[in-house]
Amino acid sequence: MNRRNVGMMECWNVGMMGLITLSIIPTVQISAQEPFPARPPAAARLRPVRFPPFQQVALPNGMTLLLVENHEQPTLSLSLSFPAGNAYDPAGKEGVAALVAELLTKGTPTRDAEQISATIEGVGGSIGASAGDDFLTVSTDVLSDHADLAFALLGDVTRRATYPEKELELARTRFLSSLEVELSQAGNVATRVFQKEIFGSNPYGRNTSAAAYKAITRDDVAGFAGRRLRPGGSLLVVAGDITLERARALAAQVFGSWRGAAAPAAVFRTTPTKRGTDILLVNRPGSVQANIVIGNTTFLPTDTTYYPARVAIHVLGGGSDSRLFTILREQKSWTYGSYASLRRNRGLGYWQATFEGRTEISDSALVELLHQIDRIRTETIPDSELGGAKGFLVGSFPLTIETPRQIAQVVTSARLLGLGADYLQRYRERLAAVTAPRARTAAQRVIHRDALSIVVVGDAKALYDKLKGIAPVRLVDIEGKAMDPAELNPTGGPVAFDRGQIVARSDSFQALVQGNALGGQTAKAVVTSDSIVYTESTVIGSFVQQQSTVVLNGDLSMRRTDQTSTVQGQHTEIHLAYAGGRVKGTSQTPQPGGPKTITVDTTVAAGTIDDNALAVLLPALPLEPGKTFNLNVFSSGEGVTKVVSVRVAAVENVAVPAGTFPAYRLELSGMQLPLVMHVSQQAPRRVVRVAPTGAPLVFELVK
Repeated sequence: MNRRNVGMMECWNVGMMGLITLSIIPTVQISAQEPFPARPPAAARLRPVRFPPFQQVALPNGMTLLLVENHEQPTLSLSLSFPAGNAYDPAGKEGVAALVAELLTKGTPTRDAEQISATIEGVGGSIGASAGDDFLTVSTDVLSDHADLAFALLGDVTRRATYPEKELELARTRFLSSLEVELSQAGNVATRVFQKEIFGSNPYGRNTSAAAYKAITRDDVAGFAGRRLRPGGSLLVVAGDITLERARALAAQVFGSWRGAAAPAAVFRTTPTKRGTDILLVNRPGSVQANIVIGNTTFLPTDTTYYPARVAIHVLGGGSDSRLFTILREQKSWTYGSYASLRRNRGLGYWQATFEGRTEISDSALVELLHQIDRIRTETIPDSELGGAKGFLVGSFPLTIETPRQIAQVVTSARLLGLGADYLQRYRERLAAVTAPRARTAAQRVIHRDALSIVVVGDAKALYDKLKGIAPVRLVDIEGKAMDPAELNPTGGPVAFDRGQIVARSDSFQALVQGNALGGQTAKAVVTSDSIVYTESTVIGSFVQQQSTVVLNGDLSMRRTDQTSTVQGQHTEIHLAYAGGRVKGTSQTPQPGGPKTITVDTTVAAGTIDDNALAVLLPALPLEPGKTFNLNVFSSGEGVTKVVSVRVAAVENVAVPAGTFPAYRLELSGMQLPLVMHVSQQAPRRVVRVAPTGAPLVFELVK
């Protein structure tokens, strides 16, 4: 696939945004006799939270039933939680808890997935499950007239789920697809790496992976559920239009015969001990933006420092009126948003601050982030900021308990974290009582200024030297493997290709945009003794049409490239000729303001490859897992030579419409966007899948 298709997609996106124009011109009449107030009204006295009373019952089998009775609306919400979150995943099979949650509602001995869905939706309700770091929760919502059905379904999927093999494979495919998208986004990579940095081998520091998902069997899923989903130690929260007598009777009817002692608690290993603030720079070659995450571990959820720390962190970066947002976005225009948050886990919490912005200003942004972190630790928060933060936190709390579903979620979270019976009733008054000195003291305790973990994901070639002046830098690749800084400036050169891998063929690909088929591509290679002619034709919806022809000499040196394209109505052409160590011609590329034309007449080193020839030449590399090739590639759209690194990451089984192929995973960097290309292992090799990293475009072999 032609690498320039990604640039085409970017221009298409920009063009589409330019076509979407919304004009709203309201007509408002303001009476001169009724001017707007010159100042806001004085704040009213804080009203007490009218939280429904709790009623708690210990069931004979070890379950705890907690009822929040509310008859204002004829609705009912149930949630059943177990200590069975991601922290309990077996090593090497991270993702089991998530798969259990996914499959709980996909089949029982009496209902398959469709019947479960139809049963609950038939009464206007819903049912589902999710796994967090600490707990797995199954929940259902119905009108209170159908309380018996809600309890029955909840009991059925929890106690008698069958975890069908077919549903497991479908879920695995979805999870792998979601993981691939997640890993293509720098913000998600930064979060994953940051969690590993601050928690180390602690269960909170582990991440899912494609290998882990593929290793999970149905026995793993069923075994995990059998060990962790037990009545002993579980919490059943019932909120809404029901009495304690009826809730207890239904719980006894559904769960009364269920037996099982509480599962063992997780073993939370100690977290890494940091002896100084440093930067972990994750190399994402060619990235035009950098993502920064700063923070450290904090305390247990019951620690009373939470309240003043919550206020201090909100002042730092809790919203659009916070310091990070105001300074880094509003004043400096460096980002769309920069935030800070304080997180609680059952085992150990953490705080973090985040930033995303252009590569060229990321070092300045990091300096400013650290400056604002220093300020919140050392300076007394002014009354205006303190009052605003407390007003927001206190005032927004009632919005989180408006419905039975929200009440059940809040109550469940508070109880599972062990926050005490009066936590919700006193939450607002404890926040309101925070003073500026207490907030500063809490910030000093929570933020370990001399032992911060700083993760930066971006183009290390552009960032490494700049960041060294801020703090010591450790350099790793996107998979976390240590890198030598010398690797950031590779030298390209000729490579001995295996001409026997290049054979006459015609291939057809489907183009997927955000997972939806939206066009395709045909590729054809005609091979003679003295030349190879490679042609591509690409159509993506009504937005992109492109035809290209690349001619190579018999020794695989470049001879000619011709390309015509229409992107969002813009017609462009490229015509380049290679001879005598030079490349000459003209090149047009689509731009938001119209096509850009450049005249090309420059020298190229021996062995230089036109970027349009990558698809035909890369399968002919001497591929072997672990090897890296640095190629001189002429960017036909930019008129310059770049060093493109091709890393052979592994051999993976790749499923595409044409079949399932053992394929080399080639990771290309050094171009505008990184690219992942899968090339079949069996000779003669062929491209089976192409996915630009960070773009919603994938090409898959059809035939």
